[in-house]
Amino acid sequence: MNVGIVGGGIIGCATAWELSRNGVDVTVYDGRPVAGGATHASAGVLAPYLGAHDPGPLQPLIVRSCGLFDAFVRRVRDDAGVAIEYSRCGSIEVALDETEADSLSRFAAMHTAAGARWVDGDALRRLEPAIAGDPHGGVVIDEHGYVAAPELTAALAVAASVRGVSFIGERVASVNCESAQPAIRTVAGQSSRFDRIIIAAGSWSSQLAPGTTVRAVYPVKGQLLRLKWPAPKMERIVWTTRCYIVPRQGGHVLVGATMDDVGFDESVTEAATDQLLSAAHSVLQMPSGAGMVEARVGLRPATLDGLPIVGCSRTSDAVIFATGHFRNGIALAPLTASLVTDLVLGRALDPALDPLSPKRFGL
Repeated sequence: MNVGIVGGGIIGCATAWELSRNGVDVTVYDGRPVAGGATHASAGVLAPYLGAHDPGPLQPLIVRSCGLFDAFVRRVRDDAGVAIEYSRCGSIEVALDETEADSLSRFAAMHTAAGARWVDGDALRRLEPAIAGDPHGGVVIDEHGYVAAPELTAALAVAASVRGVSFIGERVASVNCESAQPAIRTVAGQSSRFDRIIIAAGSWSSQLAPGTTVRAVYPVKGQLLRLKWPAPKMERIVWTTRCYIVPRQGGHVLVGATMDDVGFDESVTEAATDQLLSAAHSVLQMPSGAGMVEARVGLRPATLDGLPIVGCSRTSDAVIFATGHFRNGIALAPLTASLVTDLVLGRALDPALDPLSPKRFGL
């Protein structure tokens, strides 16, 4: 079987690798470098319960996918032969006032099975001395963690290439499914037919959807900062209503993230940078020598109902969508790759696909 994938971000590369492990011939198209879009500006947080106090249909999918990560990263490392920064460092969701403390303590009591526990302000500072001010306590979940998203995606591309996947560095102009075999046409005019085509183009996916003008996926701009962070090293992800901070190897932390509905504008703005720096200073005690290294911007692919779009197009079973993951593309990558591979190979449909169908948007 011959499969074309539009999109070289985390979803496209994870799916390409998973298909190649199952003997499928795969070609990936993207005009940008691997992980050059939203993936580049992701903190890679793997934390289904952070900020998720009103769980909906998405949370069980994130829990399930995060449970796959240990084996997923191990297999990618083995195939690619490269290191991937990945840590189950745990998280602390900090209550900044009494109202938040009441809400978070009740949340912890209801989610003990997920490993959540409430700690008071003194215990919180012992767990993470970098937390500033007088926190009112917080929720600790030891199983939460992170993965370096661009690093993982690059490793997936290497692992896929080792298994024979081809990467074409051209932007796709259209996907056509008017004949028995759908075709991908690049902006250079080259057209190639495939048995299956997977649209994993993030915020640009709606522009490629055959036979529709529905804006089912749209971009939400997110800005992220990387800060130099001298010793002592932060140990856990810190999450607040103002910002989140993710510790990284090599003396850095990531601070995120803004959300702006401004179309396809990918420019770094001083206002967003100042907003994140101010939030970080209000949450953390900055060590001497801490400071900004860079700002990153990505366009997160959002949908109208907040759920990803994964499944066959209404116009053709040969066209499959794997897009609209918004802020959860990294966390959902292993599960999405598995679900799409099952679709391509004609295996039994997973019930997880039911609420994610493209047909709910007429795609």
